Amino acid sequence: MYYTYVLYSREFNKFYKGQTQDLISRLKQHNSGEGKSTKSFIPWEIVYFEKFNSRIEAVEREKYFKTAAGRRFLKQVVKL
Repeated sequence: MYYTYVLYSREFNKFYKGQTQDLISRLKQHNSGEGKSTKSFIPWEIVYFEKFNSRIEAVEREKYFKTAAGRRFLKQVVKL
């Protein structure tokens, strides 16, 4: 199983989109400062995720979330 996920840093009002096979471990990595692009905005919380059967599907969805249309979609489904 693969996941596309959206993290949110309340302290910095920042979103991060990614994909992984292990959602909980990946969140722990982000919150321990292991991610170069996320370590400055700790702490992170998962605000949205979707499951996929293949990595290709998860990567494609991650790419979509990074587009203007994807950001509009997330704004509608993620209520903060």
